[in-house]
Amino acid sequence: MRTSTGLTCPTTPCTLQVDRKAEFVATFSKDGYESQDIMVQTRVAGSGAAGFAGNVLIGGLVGMGVDAATGATLEHYPNPVNASLAPLAVSSKYRGHKRPAPRGPVKEAVPPTS
Repeated sequence: MRTSTGLTCPTTPCTLQVDRKAEFVATFSKDGYESQDIMVQTRVAGSGAAGFAGNVLIGGLVGMGVDAATGATLEHYPNPVNASLAPLAVSSKYRGHKRPAPRGPVKEAVPPTS
């Protein structure tokens, strides 16, 4: 798995540390399977909105500015990121070529009856 920010995981599952404000694309790939790209976006966390509103009452503009600058009110979505890779439909051995025709059923030799 690799991200558009340059982070990679050689195997999955894995955990990555990503800045809360960073949106990125996670690309999952494996030989013999179709790769899958998943967009990971940021959104205001449920508790983040309440904390941000609390800053108006207690911290004022300074508290609001700190939370906005640090991304403290944000979370990534989807989190966790899950991907299911589908096997490639056509083997690379036959890509661009006709596949061999299937062979007919094998006939068994029947011993003669007396």
